[in-house]
Amino acid sequence: MPSWLETQHSLKKRLIDEDDFEWQLPTSSRNRSSVERHGHQVVLRYVGGVDVSFLKEDPSIACGILVVLDLQTFQIVYQDYSLVRLRVPYIAGFLAFREVPILLPLIEKMKNSQNPYYPQVIMVDGNGMLHPRGFGLACHLGVQANLPTIGVGKNLHYVDGLNEEEVIRLLQAGRRSGEDFVKLVGDSGRILGAAMRPPRGSQDPIYISIGHRVSLDTAIKIAKITRQYHLPEPVRQADLRSRDYIREHKPMLLNLANSTWKTTAAIDLFNDMASSGVLEFPIYKDGLESFCRWHLTDLHTTDQCDMFRSFLIKKVYYEKFALTEQQYFAMGLEDFLISNGKRLLRFLRN
Repeated sequence: MPSWLETQHSLKKRLIDEDDFEWQLPTSSRNRSSVERHGHQVVLRYVGGVDVSFLKEDPSIACGILVVLDLQTFQIVYQDYSLVRLRVPYIAGFLAFREVPILLPLIEKMKNSQNPYYPQVIMVDGNGMLHPRGFGLACHLGVQANLPTIGVGKNLHYVDGLNEEEVIRLLQAGRRSGEDFVKLVGDSGRILGAAMRPPRGSQDPIYISIGHRVSLDTAIKIAKITRQYHLPEPVRQADLRSRDYIREHKPMLLNLANSTWKTTAAIDLFNDMASSGVLEFPIYKDGLESFCRWHLTDLHTTDQCDMFRSFLIKKVYYEKFALTEQQYFAMGLEDFLISNGKRLLRFLRN
């Protein structure tokens, strides 16, 4: 995390929070002219949307997607997927370090192919400057891709005194005056983003914020132009299509999730321990499941994983619990016992 903080701070120095592009907004959201240029000014036509969805049975398997919406027809004219095994855990405030490595190659691939539908701006399923350190996923992706980006968040970061109850109250007051959005002003007096009123039948607002090279006013206008339902259409389509891809390819993805010998060894160990009654408390069973899914696929461990690992070390080290050679090496216990065994056993006892 210290290195992540340093990276965020470094990239944030390159953030541009005002309009920095050569196109202009179309005059209406429907029945647009087919003319792409007004004088010498290019009109915004291609708006990208990005999202990442996860396999429910194994959240280390992720599907990233880039879609491009043609504002003249309101049709998706481009889509591309990336299927990856994640090696970075989700940590609040650091979503970019998990998702940018999935999304950035999709953008670069499209750019390098000189695709005519290359987006002029990208809407990101995640916050921009509406973030604890003012540099969320949309900012991070925008700076690294050097593209105008807009954050479209489903959840509010409680930063600078902002809270959801007050936002809903402001939106309800705005509804009476005909406004469909409110700007979010923190206790410091800074405008951090905007909340857009949900359509009828929904209680949850969406949160628009600056990503990179787009001002908040422009971001709000683009969100309005591209919104038909709850989410702006590029983000909505990215969300729907990435989840559809996961659903349609689920058998193949499950095979991918369980294809490594380490995972097989872990599942065998889980079955052995569960059937023999060795797991003394439910938390160890939960920890073992988490351990099988995350650590044994070369991913970062979690607190649950560490608790189970310390429990397993106690069983092997002190109570001579038998492991197969494959399980022993899959767990990486040889070096781990030497370097961490006693420390984790003290943690377990405490």
